Amino acid sequence: MRPAGFHDTGAAWIEDMDVISPELVAFDFGARALLTLFVVIDPAGLVPVFVSLAGGRSPQAQASIARRAVLIAGAVLLFFAIVGGPLLAYLGISVFALRIAGGILLFRIAVDMVFAQYRRDTPEEEAEARAKEDISVFPLAIPLITGPGALASVLILGTEAHGEPQLFALVLAAAAVVLFAAYLFLRGSTRLADLLGQTGINVVTRVLGLILSALAVQYVADGLIGLDLFAA
Repeated sequence: MRPAGFHDTGAAWIEDMDVISPELVAFDFGARALLTLFVVIDPAGLVPVFVSLAGGRSPQAQASIARRAVLIAGAVLLFFAIVGGPLLAYLGISVFALRIAGGILLFRIAVDMVFAQYRRDTPEEEAEARAKEDISVFPLAIPLITGPGALASVLILGTEAHGEPQLFALVLAAAAVVLFAAYLFLRGSTRLADLLGQTGINVVTRVLGLILSALAVQYVADGLIGLDLFAA
């Protein structure tokens, strides 16, 4: 039985290695893996989120947060690529359940951003709260960089590799390239933060919170549909 998310085209190419050269198979698979992860992670889309959450911090602090977030995201993707499939199967957790969980986390972030609950009345209190808040792990690394879509994509691509070390290595390489692009976008967001100013950041925070809330609801809806909870 073919696993969920199995692509016939990719399977045909992998199974027909005697007809098509292994180099061409690897190129096609690597290109699809790179494009899939780039679209799902969306490095450019992380910039306004990073500006809204870390725009008030120093450039050094922003660089440290960006570096830690990408490294942690990479570690999570690597862990999930290796043991994600067997672990979810052992625990009886589906990818759709993962989407629901990620949607709930995103919705909580959206509510905080819309109502600016992470801010304090005085600049001193706000600075103290921001200094204690480690946003590199949550919400940047998880779930904004390595969200349900990225984890599900790694699972599907790992399944399509069919245990071929070369193809599995291409999945990891594609993830590394996309994460490096995400780091570059996050590092460049400092200039955007300086351009917007505090008022602009506040506007971006609230508007993005509305967008994130819609995205979170969509994640949950997709998960519920995938679990067939509304089936007749």
